[in-house]
Amino acid sequence: MSKDKKPRKYRDNLILRSEESRLVRKIVALIIVAVVLILVVGGISGYMYIKSALQPVDPDSDEKVKVEIPMGSSTSDIASILEENGIIKDGRVFRFYIKFNNQSNFQAGNYTFSPSMEIDKIIQSLKHGKVMEEPLLRITIPEGKTIKQMAKIYSDKLSFSKKDFLKKVNDRDYVESLMNKYPQILTKDILNPDIRTPLEGYLYAATFNFYTKSPSVESVIEKMLKKTVNVVTPYMNEISKQGLTVHEAMTMASLIENEASSVKQRKKIAGVFYNRLDKGMPLQTDPTVLYALGGHKDKVLYKDLKIKSPYNTYHVDALPVGPISNFAESSLKAAVNPEKSDYLYFLHDSKGKIHYAETIEKHRKNKKKYIK
Repeated sequence: MSKDKKPRKYRDNLILRSEESRLVRKIVALIIVAVVLILVVGGISGYMYIKSALQPVDPDSDEKVKVEIPMGSSTSDIASILEENGIIKDGRVFRFYIKFNNQSNFQAGNYTFSPSMEIDKIIQSLKHGKVMEEPLLRITIPEGKTIKQMAKIYSDKLSFSKKDFLKKVNDRDYVESLMNKYPQILTKDILNPDIRTPLEGYLYAATFNFYTKSPSVESVIEKMLKKTVNVVTPYMNEISKQGLTVHEAMTMASLIENEASSVKQRKKIAGVFYNRLDKGMPLQTDPTVLYALGGHKDKVLYKDLKIKSPYNTYHVDALPVGPISNFAESSLKAAVNPEKSDYLYFLHDSKGKIHYAETIEKHRKNKKKYIK
């Protein structure tokens, strides 16, 4: 080999080894980056999974689940029992959590838990033999309340504002997602553009327990909707027999709720309303005027009756476009099982008694006699 070729070959080998070294370093760097990314992503995913597993199974649940913890149960046994009964999400995470927090001395016995319980509450119950946790908050929504009034009640007790609540119940995308989730009661009727608030009348009046300090607006709304589903669905056949849609039945129930207080009054007034509808007469019930006006008044004036609104039953000769408030179950019962009579009119006297009449002449006499 010539003297010129040897140095050239040596240089070529150096260049080749240098390029190979750079390639190796790039591959190593890529492998290190990939490993780091895998570890980071895995770590984040693991953290998110553990965080989720430590949250209540269903924060909105009112379900009570009876659970037996036998004598001599290990923490692994207890974790498995709780997971099988839907009280915790992951038994392995539960075991890790109690070990990390040095929790022990769990008591055997018969417990009543809820899927809405936080993991620390479950642990404390097991340590002290406490059968059922007490709710952190208990809020009562009375019958005959509008969504605007409910928003005020909740905002006084919970962390969200009245504005937050009203914004959510009027969010069309959110309402449509609820329609998909609760098709038994939420139909396309609630999307009528004339309806002021789609969920008006659909958030049931009841006492609600909350086991978290700051429940979300969505969780509150769905807790109420679930209650409505439980109350309304058993009446589906009766609603159909009465020739009503669910929306119409709930609208009628809301009118009855606002016109009567006792079960007997409600059934009787329901009969009057149906008699008027059968004859093509407007219902002419003052609570619909107040709802159309958008506020409360001690006395409905003659000029108020003229407000042009699909809610005003002095303006339309049918049911209003939608419910004007929530209602008690007894009002729904009256809506589907009205008392038969020939009455077409009624009025309230100053003592709360209701006087009925079959004719306008008799009704006018009742007005002169009982309305001072």
